[in-house]
Amino acid sequence: MSKVLVISGHPDLSHSYTNRVILAELEQAIDTITVRRLDERYPDFRIDVAAEQQALLDADVVVLQFPFYWYSVPALLKKWIDEVLTFNFAYGPEGDKLKGKPLLLSLTIGGPKEAYTPLGYNHFPIAELLKPLEQLAYLTGMVYQPPVWSHGMVYIPGVYNTQELVERRAREHTGRLVAALQGLTS
Repeated sequence: MSKVLVISGHPDLSHSYTNRVILAELEQAIDTITVRRLDERYPDFRIDVAAEQQALLDADVVVLQFPFYWYSVPALLKKWIDEVLTFNFAYGPEGDKLKGKPLLLSLTIGGPKEAYTPLGYNHFPIAELLKPLEQLAYLTGMVYQPPVWSHGMVYIPGVYNTQELVERRAREHTGRLVAALQGLTS
């Protein structure tokens, strides 16, 4: 089976009710998976570029796993993208190191589905808001895969959702993600 690399962009997994569940379930479901938890590796935001590039080189499939923050990736994942996907590694005349590798986005979204419609309070569908990451795949020569996302993935005690509900949604999300990965790794 192909080697799956998951880059976990959650800024603090110890406070996550969903991304933590997704990662644990992925590690149980896929034998050939490597999860790089950026929050544990780089709490100081000082990224080991060579180590991260080597992890990408060793992978057959790359997954970016993150909570959707302000219509984008969290700051630590953005810094990882900026520092690791460099000229002549990920793009440029010699930047073909990621060419042909599938890129799969897996994201958790706090707001409800109806919020991401023209008449919703966020106005734009998720697919449209992900266009910069889709372009990242195209520029690096990676093969952009249909993203996997789930809405209503935030738990605020006594205010919004229950822990049990969001953890159930996280397991359902993982099932869809594993199915997508199986299609890429068989």
